[in-house]
Amino acid sequence: MDSLVTQMTADERTQMTADVSSHQRSDQRPSAIEIAGRKIGPGHPCFIIAEAGVNHNGDVALAKRLVDAAVTAQADAVKFQTFKAERIVTSSAPTVAYQASTTHRQESQLELLRRLELSEEAHRAVWAYTRAREILCFSSPFDEGSADFLEALGVPAYKLASGELTNLPFLSHVARKGTPLLMSTGMSTLAEVDTALEAVYGAGNRQVVLLHCVSTYPANPRDANLRAIQTMAGAFGVPVGYSDHTLGIEVALAAVALGACVIEKHVTLDRRLPGPDHRASLEPEALTALVRGIRTVEAALGHGRKEPVPNEAEVACAARKSLVAAQQIPQGSRLTTELIAIKRPGTGLPPAVLDHLLGRTAIREIPADTLLTMEMFA
Repeated sequence: MDSLVTQMTADERTQMTADVSSHQRSDQRPSAIEIAGRKIGPGHPCFIIAEAGVNHNGDVALAKRLVDAAVTAQADAVKFQTFKAERIVTSSAPTVAYQASTTHRQESQLELLRRLELSEEAHRAVWAYTRAREILCFSSPFDEGSADFLEALGVPAYKLASGELTNLPFLSHVARKGTPLLMSTGMSTLAEVDTALEAVYGAGNRQVVLLHCVSTYPANPRDANLRAIQTMAGAFGVPVGYSDHTLGIEVALAAVALGACVIEKHVTLDRRLPGPDHRASLEPEALTALVRGIRTVEAALGHGRKEPVPNEAEVACAARKSLVAAQQIPQGSRLTTELIAIKRPGTGLPPAVLDHLLGRTAIREIPADTLLTMEMFA
């Protein structure tokens, strides 16, 4: 938290401290939420979202193939983006550097986004396909009309993009629908996240998951700051996940190990395709590897109690050591350190009881290399 707090002004730090203290006192905030019957939060399996986004390039057939990739990888959900270009960007807004470099066009944001829209008819076709493929599907709306259209489609959740975090009227509009929200927090301070949460809670919606995020494409792993996942979970008492824009799967796996309850990762059929997000996306085989890796990490995290597992029993017998006769011990001999050795296997008296054995008398002859037992001595 310190690294985040130092970025704030004194007023922001004061306000954040007061607000976060208020959050921590609240007993109304759930430790988990539910999306279409799936519990999401600590103690539940990581919810894996294949972010198709705009990687369909405006083509319904390509969108369906991205759904297929999500199903094959066994992701929990596939997610798109829903917007009307004219509603969200001015005609003069330029593209940012990563968009220009990946689309290979000199065009405005408006022109770019027009090419990447899915029509309402296309949405219905894709949503019908996801139902047939039996995978959850939802979307990121970028304007109120698009959020209303998604509501009519019956989406089980809304993903709110990082760029909307400070758009409080929009957050309130979507929150009032009473549907679970996954809120990305790229580009934001802890105080801004707090303000966004207050807007959502003020609209009567407490079904929120925060997603830590770094809004660069692709993101440098050195910028990932995964410990912010734990910072937000501790500060706000809500489930926290990670929307990953780094290349590869390693950083996402590390996020799961640090407690991320949701992982969102862009998927594409080919990273060489033109479009703003393909380069920072996973191809189908890598998406499958990510899902498999997440399930392996979850299994490896375990219950947290330090205790041996059943499969260690055989190894313990072979690897641990016992007290044995260092040489032949005649009957009536008093035990000294010279008469005792410590050797494998670990099926006899443990070395920890050596002091309790010294000075005792052998009640019978003991051959060399014999595992010692208490019954051999008086």
